[in-house]
Amino acid sequence: MSPASSTKFNARLKASFKGWHRPTGGLGLAAASWLALGQPAFAQVSPEVAHIFNTFSFLVCGALVMFMAAGFAMLEAGLVRSKNVATILLKNIALYSVAGILFYLIGYALMYPADAWITGAQILGFASGGAPYNPGDIAAPDLETGYSVSSDWFFQMVFVATAASVVSGTIAERTKLWSFMIFVVVLTGFIYPIQGSWTWGGGWLADMGFSDFAGSTIVHSVGGWAALVGALMVGPRLGKFSGRKINALPGHSMPLATLGTFILWLGWFGFNGGSQLALGSAADATAMSIVFVNTNMAAAAGVVAAMITAQLWFGKVDLTMSLNGALAGLVSITAGPDVSTPLLAMIIGGIGGALCVASVVFLERLRIDDVVGAISVHLVCGIWGTLAVGIFNPKVALDVQIIGILAIGAFVSICSWVAWSLINLVVGLRVSPEEETSGLDEAEIGLQAYPEFGKNSF
Repeated sequence: MSPASSTKFNARLKASFKGWHRPTGGLGLAAASWLALGQPAFAQVSPEVAHIFNTFSFLVCGALVMFMAAGFAMLEAGLVRSKNVATILLKNIALYSVAGILFYLIGYALMYPADAWITGAQILGFASGGAPYNPGDIAAPDLETGYSVSSDWFFQMVFVATAASVVSGTIAERTKLWSFMIFVVVLTGFIYPIQGSWTWGGGWLADMGFSDFAGSTIVHSVGGWAALVGALMVGPRLGKFSGRKINALPGHSMPLATLGTFILWLGWFGFNGGSQLALGSAADATAMSIVFVNTNMAAAAGVVAAMITAQLWFGKVDLTMSLNGALAGLVSITAGPDVSTPLLAMIIGGIGGALCVASVVFLERLRIDDVVGAISVHLVCGIWGTLAVGIFNPKVALDVQIIGILAIGAFVSICSWVAWSLINLVVGLRVSPEEETSGLDEAEIGLQAYPEFGKNSF
């Protein structure tokens, strides 16, 4: 997704028409090496062919990212208790739908004010010049742009729901359905696109040189900050903490949680790979392949590091920690899969996996109840991954990375606190103790996920 600033985006796409472009920011390292050896450049690709492949990349990678919604749903469903499964599934399909609508109506124009193809006038049925609005105008090929504008919008839209999914898992099992949905409107319609415009929309962070290829900070830590504020405001689940004792409230299905993790791992290839933002040249294809490999190796290292850390810390390997280790590695590499080697990707992902385990323990000692460990995965490792770009890439200033992290963190946290506070004041955030005890499936939607097994049977 990494919708980089549209200026850089269009420049990269137009360069692909020449059949080859000089890799920038570490992109296309293998391609650059090929040219350095004096090998001939590849044949020129016509603008129409480049347009087709760029659009195809957006659509296919966007579909992979959309499939991550299923991964989040399965992961969260597996890590909650059976009495809350139907509600968490409903929240996941609802948040994806609301995110898409809000990004269409408001978010895209806020995030990309210079390129917005959807305006209030168009929504009302008129083009910006006052003439009747023709949907075909959007779909018409623009070879100068180098891609279908609709495909670009779709690819960027599917990223929005990812941030909201982080919040869903963290505050599960005790938060009112409609209170959560109201917050999703605020997060996806305003908070996410405004901070996204600072970098990917060509804003002030982009001008400073802040680098976040596919969104370790811009997507994942945004969800993490919103989730942290929400968890602090809604409080822990009943029975999670007894005095100084931390009680385990295990999820009901490890197979579902494992399936969700594998789906997310697969979808991440679209998340990071598609963030190359072009497939109209051999250089772009090579660069995308490098991103795929680095993404995979970081996730694998995250799993192994989480297993080792859990064994050393708890005396045994923990499956949920290992699953989150994979996601921690993925989040960690998301900021810089284009400027890493496979070995460096494993180092970054492995550190992320270990950090995730330590963070889960630390947050519990602070009496912060995160049902699925999303704050540790998306916030902590999102920050780490963004810092890693500045640490390991001499072309990126570490102080600029820190400024970006702090600015986005402060903005999202303050806005989230205001939104959660207003929602709590008007409709309340938390269900009653009786409803929490009986389960949100019965209290909120009147439907059990496993009715044949009886009420709260496992």
